[in-house]
Order: sequence, then structure tokens, then C-alpha cells
Amino acid sequence: MTQRAGFVALIGEPNAGKSTLLNRMVGAKVSIVTHKVQTTRARIRGVALEGESQIVFVDTPGLFQPRRRLDRAMVAAAWGGAADADITVLLIEAHRGITDGVRTILDRLNEIGKGRRMALAINKIDRVKAEELLALSEEMNTAYPGFERTFMISAEKGHGVEDLKRWLAGEVPEGPWLYPEDQIADLPMRMIAAEMTREKLTLRLHQELPYQLTVETENWEEREDGSARIDQIVYVSRDGHKGIVLGRKGETIKAVGQASRAELEEFLGRKVHLFLQVKVRERWLEEAERYSEMGLDFRDGDG
Repeated sequence: MTQRAGFVALIGEPNAGKSTLLNRMVGAKVSIVTHKVQTTRARIRGVALEGESQIVFVDTPGLFQPRRRLDRAMVAAAWGGAADADITVLLIEAHRGITDGVRTILDRLNEIGKGRRMALAINKIDRVKAEELLALSEEMNTAYPGFERTFMISAEKGHGVEDLKRWLAGEVPEGPWLYPEDQIADLPMRMIAAEMTREKLTLRLHQELPYQLTVETENWEEREDGSARIDQIVYVSRDGHKGIVLGRKGETIKAVGQASRAELEEFLGRKVHLFLQVKVRERWLEEAERYSEMGLDFRDGDG
């Protein structure tokens, strides 16, 4: 058996299921999964093994119509991830079909897709009838004839995911593995920890301010007893937001801290002491440093 290794980019609209698919392929939670759109800010790489192949997934932010600097930087990161990959998989939702957003992605692929290896994955297949799936597959392949294969999957339930993974394993280039066998994500642990806390905040706060906050791991201290002390700052852009994040008598931030700590302990397999602070930073959305903490390029946000 020849060793193979390569990069696979997952692209699609926000909420198409890219993070869920990545986590299922990798077999561990490396990309945050919420029902909020545009939660994946950085290009998270998860590493999956299949036989003698190593598949390095680039999970990109959802592709959408950008309005602000952060949006533009996220969309640039998504297309950049696709440009750097050996194979790109476009994920669409079966029950939503070809939306305006999918049409925009297809138009862009028709412009830049020449010479790129592309596959289509139709997700959430349990939500529609078989004949609708076939019609959608036909329509997508007519709109963009460059798809090498079409896969019908349910990222959440696992249907069809192994077929997609096996196909990718056979198609990535021959060559030595890019990462040690036990490494599942190339994001620094500090960033994964920050993402976990941000996920908990996003879930807890619903529509109130998902984009108006960011989380950074300020300090990570390994203790002699094997535990870790992690200090994180939640940046918000207004005083009023600080009150929302803290909650009545600090209940919200306390619940978020407990949920995040439990998940970190499970992920790291050891005890974690997590300390959260909330700070107002009115212009964090315009600070280059915040973007590099998220793995984004500040300049990509220039209008």
C-alpha cells in the first residue's frame, strides 16, 4: 500500500453542515458546531486517517454575501482554503436545494474552477425523497459539470460519510503523511479552547450578539499535578453587551464557563481550571491583532 496525503477543503453556505462533517470524518470535535451561521471563523484543519491515506481537512467559513470587514475576511479565507486544497468538496443541503447562495458559489466555481478537483456532497438526505435527491443532483451537475463525483450523505447521522472518506483517501496525492499519526488538528490548543468557549456563548446567547464577541486564550499554564489553568478574555464591543454576557448575578458567564470547562476536560483528558473575564473593546472588529488570533488576514477585509 502506498502512503497518500493531501488537503481537502469543505466549502458551502453557512450551516450547510461542514463542521459536523469534519468532526465525523476526524472522529473528534475539532470544529465548533452550532446552529448559528458563520461560526467557523478560521480555517480549521482536522486530520483523518483512512488505510494508508492521511486526509487533512480545511474547514472553511461559510460562503455568504459579505457586508463588513470581518465578513470579507471570512469569505476570503474560505476561497483561499479551496485554492490551497488538492480536492474541494462543495456541501449543499438537500432540503434547501439550489439557493441564491449556492448559485453564487456555482458562478464563482465556473469562473475559477478550471483545473481544480471538485466533488459534490448533498447533505441532510434524510429530509427529502429519493426522486428529489436525484433531480437535485442532476441540476447541480448541469450547473457545474466539473464535479468528479456526487455523494449523498447525512453528516449528522453518518450515512454515506464513509464512502466519501474512502473516495478522498484514494484520490489525495501519493506521498508521506503531513502530520504525526496522533495529531487531529493543527490549530494551537489555545485557539481550540477559545473556540469551545465561543461556541458555548453563541449557543447561550442565541440571537443577541453572536458576531459582536470574540474569545481569546490569554494564558495557559501547565500545573505540576497534570491539570491546566486556562485564562480567557471575552471581548465585546459595547458596555451593554458586557451585561448580557455576564447575565444576572453573573449566571450566564458562570454557566458558559462550566460548560466550556467540561468539554475542555473531555477533549484534553485531564482537569482544567478555566477563568473567564469579559472586557469591552469597542473597535475589536477593526483590530488586526484580533483577526490573526482567529487565523484570518485583516487585509482580506479591506473593502
